[in-house]
Amino acid sequence: MRPDPIIVLFRNDLRISDNRALSSAVDAGRPLVTLFIFDEGLQDARPAGAASRWWLHHSLLALSNALEKLGANLVLRQGSTPEIVAETVRVTGADAVFWNRRYSPPDIAADTILKSTLRANGLKAESFDGFLLHEPSQLSTRSGDFYKVFTPFYNRLSEIDPRDPVDMPSQITAWKGTLRSENLDDFNLLPKEPNWSSGLAERWHPGEAGAKDRLQLFLEERLDSYADDRNVPGVEGTSGLSPHLARGEISPFQIMAALRHRRAKGAETFRKEISWREFSYHLLFNRPKLHLENFRPEFDSLNWRSAPSALKAWQRGRTGYPIVDAGMRELWQTGWMHNRVRMITASFLIKDLLVDWRDGEEWFWGTLVDADPANNAASWQWVAGSGADAAPYFRIFNPILQGEKFDPEGAYVRRYVPELTRLPNRYVHRPFEAPASLLAECGVTLGENYPSPLIDHAAARERALEAYKYTRGG
Repeated sequence: MRPDPIIVLFRNDLRISDNRALSSAVDAGRPLVTLFIFDEGLQDARPAGAASRWWLHHSLLALSNALEKLGANLVLRQGSTPEIVAETVRVTGADAVFWNRRYSPPDIAADTILKSTLRANGLKAESFDGFLLHEPSQLSTRSGDFYKVFTPFYNRLSEIDPRDPVDMPSQITAWKGTLRSENLDDFNLLPKEPNWSSGLAERWHPGEAGAKDRLQLFLEERLDSYADDRNVPGVEGTSGLSPHLARGEISPFQIMAALRHRRAKGAETFRKEISWREFSYHLLFNRPKLHLENFRPEFDSLNWRSAPSALKAWQRGRTGYPIVDAGMRELWQTGWMHNRVRMITASFLIKDLLVDWRDGEEWFWGTLVDADPANNAASWQWVAGSGADAAPYFRIFNPILQGEKFDPEGAYVRRYVPELTRLPNRYVHRPFEAPASLLAECGVTLGENYPSPLIDHAAARERALEAYKYTRGG
């Protein structure tokens, strides 16, 4: 075995199986330096939100333990990636650096420069796939443009057979020298005072093992009914894989391989959900400021309200609309929100309150454990009507009817809005219509222990339609 090592950079690929950078380095028959650099200094990069940082801490801990079992040590550093890579090359004598590709615009720019610099200095620099099923730079319409509508994108993507996942190495030969490694706690990823993360820890198991467990549970118990249950927040009907995908603890290739021979209706629906993630990155690659700028510029003329008190009530789950409040409280308590309820809460902020979608996207960015630069921005723009293949401007969710349709027994609302636990199903989504005597009997005092509606939905809908009609999109 040659003594000069290969450096394997981990970033948003915190797994050992189906990690082509890692497996290719192992196959080269060389000792490895496995390195993670916490670099918050990228130009134009968006700092991770608090919930994502919590997840990253625990994911790195899990990865470090997994690598140790195979004979490797994860070196942890904080600072400039080019400087730390150059230092590691000098200390170890490494002549190759491998990594898996990233796809947010600042990451692409940084990795392009890194690869060019390393090669100019005579080193081998190789990048591999693993985060997406497709390369956004290589998939285009027949006219040479990028896809702006999901269905043709999905049809085109479906023509490409995903590669098989790569097996995890059985053993890693680590470089025997000494490298400086920082303590994970020094990254300050965890909340201190107050420690608000107990609900996250109760719900989630960050790391590759947690991702594999989630996938297996989903395939065995939820896939067959996924097409229907994914819209019902009161039941555990979704995969829960989104935060694991966001940190690369599982790859889309592993998921697609697990779905390959399954013909259930739920399997096809789930493939489309994975493909929506791909579509979102396709959009982000081609519109680098997707979280800041309307995809459709005609929406720049929309006159948003400045309503800080309404925004705060929405953030805290104090709008007076139970399904909205349940969703916002689930988000705060667990770092996650059911997808159907994400659409409902987003519609309420944008169209009932007429608050800029960017304010909502920013709140989700900070509070979601699965905060993703492509999915988050594309989905908020979809609800706002300003995005690619977006919902029409006149699609305004009625939070009462949405609650009654998708949470008919009130199970979800009662879980996160316990003030309303004793209300009968008839009124659990519309407590403001319940007789005063019933409210008193059930321990509900509107305006005190549960808020009165922040706004009348019917009036808000008319206001939104009036505001939207002045955009060329309307």
